[in-house]
Amino acid sequence: MVSVANSVAGHDDIEQSHRLLADGLSAEDAARLRQAIDYVCEIYADRLLGSGEATWAHGLGMAAIIAGLKLDADARIAALLFSLPACKENAIELIEARFGKAVAHLVNGISRLNRLRPITHGYVADAEHNPQEMRAQIEVLRKMLLAMVEDIRVVLLRLASRTQTLRFYAAHADDLRVQVARETLELYSPLANRLGVWELKWELEDLSFRFLHPDIYKSIAKQLDEKRTEREQFISDAIARVRHEVEAAGIASAEIYGRPKHIYSIWNKMRKKGVDFSEVYDVRALRVIVDEIKDCYTVLGIVHNLWTPIPKEFDDYISNPKGNHYRSLHTAVHCPDGRSLEVQIRTREMHRHAELGIAAHWRYKEGTKKSGEDNYDEKIAWLRQLLSWKDEVSDSSDWVKHYKQAALDETLYLLTPAGKVVDLPAGSTPVDFAYRVHTDLGHRCRGAKVNGVLVPLNTPLHTGERIEIITAKEGGPSRDWLNPGLNYIHTKSARLKVRHWFTNMALDQTVADGRAVVAKELQRLGQTGANIEELAKKLGYAKSDDLFIAAARGEYSQRQFQAVAKGGDLLAETQGPDEVPVRQSARHDDHQGILIVGVDRLLTQLAQCCKPAPPDVIEGFVTRGKGVSIHRADCSNFIHMAALHPERVIQTDWGGAATSGGVFPVDIVVDAHDRQGLLRDISEIFAREKLNVIGVNTQSKQGKAHMSFTVEIGGLAQLQKTLGIIHDVKGVVGVRRG
Repeated sequence: MVSVANSVAGHDDIEQSHRLLADGLSAEDAARLRQAIDYVCEIYADRLLGSGEATWAHGLGMAAIIAGLKLDADARIAALLFSLPACKENAIELIEARFGKAVAHLVNGISRLNRLRPITHGYVADAEHNPQEMRAQIEVLRKMLLAMVEDIRVVLLRLASRTQTLRFYAAHADDLRVQVARETLELYSPLANRLGVWELKWELEDLSFRFLHPDIYKSIAKQLDEKRTEREQFISDAIARVRHEVEAAGIASAEIYGRPKHIYSIWNKMRKKGVDFSEVYDVRALRVIVDEIKDCYTVLGIVHNLWTPIPKEFDDYISNPKGNHYRSLHTAVHCPDGRSLEVQIRTREMHRHAELGIAAHWRYKEGTKKSGEDNYDEKIAWLRQLLSWKDEVSDSSDWVKHYKQAALDETLYLLTPAGKVVDLPAGSTPVDFAYRVHTDLGHRCRGAKVNGVLVPLNTPLHTGERIEIITAKEGGPSRDWLNPGLNYIHTKSARLKVRHWFTNMALDQTVADGRAVVAKELQRLGQTGANIEELAKKLGYAKSDDLFIAAARGEYSQRQFQAVAKGGDLLAETQGPDEVPVRQSARHDDHQGILIVGVDRLLTQLAQCCKPAPPDVIEGFVTRGKGVSIHRADCSNFIHMAALHPERVIQTDWGGAATSGGVFPVDIVVDAHDRQGLLRDISEIFAREKLNVIGVNTQSKQGKAHMSFTVEIGGLAQLQKTLGIIHDVKGVVGVRRG
């Protein structure tokens, strides 16, 4: 337990201030501290802080609290110089030149945390209107406060500053003190609690409670009916009595200590349990720490023999630990003078877990639930250990090194222009930030400002920076963002959102292309007023978009479409419209059924880029030296060539021979989660469907499989059936015609 010296803000005697602040320092460090006192005494002069407190008095008060915490000379000097950046330009450089880099680093850290004040004021004020959302933000602010510093001493300096401010408000009525008190209870006292700085925690809570609920505070103080010193004397007497009996029982190594319950803690228990002051039995409390579990129960028997146990106030958390694995014996007793006393008994191991463990006791105390966020709890436990070890470390530089190792640097805490805190993994960029705030903001992101300065979108961000995203009115992300070598995106969630956007865009484009195909065909047939939804259902599609996709991909029968569009039924496909007189090619090969209007004995070949198959809508393109290359009408290669050389396009159709018994090569593309036996399962489907596989290409990377098969099919109906069966294979994400 630490002790905190009283504020020296009212002292004008520099010598007396120096003696108090230099307690425990070497002669060399004491001389540096005296130099700092003389330096700031001249600079601060008559300056006042926003609270109305003299800057000089506040600095002395901070330094006294830091000295009480037994921090090193650098921390005490930084407390004195806390306001120098507000008084002088290039203050950090001046401090480094005069007092060293370590002190400058601490003062700079204090300045960074001070920039959080408008944000914390705003969120704490709004907490009354939207408690759930705002308290979540306050929890992030607590973590942000820790994360913004590389040296945890900066946090302790901030806590000391807040304690000194509340002491000033206690002596001077001020309208701001209610707001500051609320912010303290929400942000600073929980941090002091989590770091194990109990003395500051209790003072922060009691002073804040006094400002927020003065009547309740006075009522509880009156009901205590004794002075603080008298209560402490009661605890001291109880400790002596228990120690005598414990030593007589042969437990010589027991550690016994205690302190009176603070007023805020009393009120908190009354409020949570819904009881009166008389039913709060731990207004005065002892804690006994022993080596073994059997000693715990021995001490329990001693306590119950010394005083009268209070019924229903005994809890055995050793046999029945709490959900956070907290273990201890709790009992409450009546003393002969009528006052109650709570006694907690535990082993040293249980005590270390309760005070420093991952399931730290502060989660129970603050009523918060365990979350799975990184290793934040472990870091808090490590910081608490540092605080408990500092008196045992002979080399202060070693202690400082340990503090720096404990910096909370795995998570970034960034600010929106409105002051909201956004947390992201270290290494995140403005693009990650935009997608974290809102998906649409990420899609329309075109630029970013960090602290008002334009930066590239792949700039790594740092905790405490204010990010403003510059957006376009419409549009989407860049494909460059998905290039890992360009470092535009660090988080998995942002990457998935960008990929999802491009997937949807490709689907939207396909639907638009198909809609154009259907509209053009209906116009040609003179059926522009046809009901598209009914047409889709008659053709076997659930909705019009499915029809459009099939049209864009050439996955339905054009003759069937024409028959249904004209009011016929599905059997009309077998009859078809009157065909244009054509002469068949004289070549007797696999493609002899391809009809080319007005041309006889012309060499034809199926294009390998789109691999058309009946009843795909096809077009011919006259090549140089290789006859007519047959493409699907929607083939991107054909569309490009037709635009360059429209005179080479030739009308083509499937003949009867091509649609009766012939086979055609078609590419099938499969995307899946890779697993053992995946290729075997898909190959078995081809075998069952009697499809001849003439080409296979598979790739596997990072658990994802991409497979391409070339198979011979007799028509699109067979292809559609096969695609549906493959889609149901375990692990398959998507399957399509290539």
